[in-house]
This record gives sequence, C-alpha cells and structure tokens, in this order.
Amino acid sequence: MSPPELEFRSAAPDDASRLVAAFDWLFEPPGSRPAQWDPLVAEERLRRASSSAAATVLLAEHTGELVGFCTVYLDIEPVRFGQRAWVEDLAVHPDHRSLGIGKALLDGAKQWARTRGAMHLELDSAFARTEAHRFYVREGPSWDAVCFGWLL
Repeated sequence: MSPPELEFRSAAPDDASRLVAAFDWLFEPPGSRPAQWDPLVAEERLRRASSSAAATVLLAEHTGELVGFCTVYLDIEPVRFGQRAWVEDLAVHPDHRSLGIGKALLDGAKQWARTRGAMHLELDSAFARTEAHRFYVREGPSWDAVCFGWLL
C-alpha cells in the first residue's frame, strides 16, 4: 500500500461506533480484553474524546476502511517535566501492519501534542507486546521506564 492510498484524519463523534470494533485489534493475543470492557461505555468515551479540546482520536483509513487509530490525551502538568500528553491506545489492523501506519499515527500524536503545548508524550505497553516494543524502540524514545497500575 503506498502512502497516497491512506488518509489520516481526526475522528468525529459519529466515528465512535465503528472505532469500538477496532479495539479488538488490541485484545488479540498477546493482548486481552479488560474484564471491565463495555462497548457502549467505550463508544461514549470515544465520542467525548473526539469532541474534546484536550483529546483526539487519530484515524488511518484505506479507501474508507479503518486500518489504524490512536487516542491521545493532554494529561498532567508535572513540576519536573511540564505538560504531558498520553497515548492511551495505538493499534493497526493486523493485515496492514509494517506499512508505516503506526509511525504516521505516532507522528500525528506527537504533532497534536506539540501544538497544544505538551513538553513530552508518553505511553505504556504491556510486557507481552514485544512486537509493539520493537516498533517503539525504532521510533527513538527519549527514555523508557517501568509502569505500575492498579484497577480501582
């Protein structure tokens, strides 16, 4: 697939319903569906993110078919680092991986964050996602870290 066949854009609220199904790309092994996953709640959250000034949902489409997406949020403003932006989800359809779509989405997330005053962009990724980690390392992160989380 050559770049002219791809369209990149920010999602509109009415894109939310078809985006929910694309989250299955994240749930395939080595991933898993979160126990609290609710497609209706996810759809509402995507609608809010796509209409918020503090978030965006970037889409990659090929002839109208969704082939990738990335959710990005302005996050905390820590004393040490300044405004942070957070990539919460970045996924490419399995049939369209290794074609530069993930890189274009990550670059889009960086640009979106930069234009909103973010000083850095972060994401976390489960240990089992070794393929994704190879991609992130190729993209030259400024640092890496271990992340801990708790379901509440």
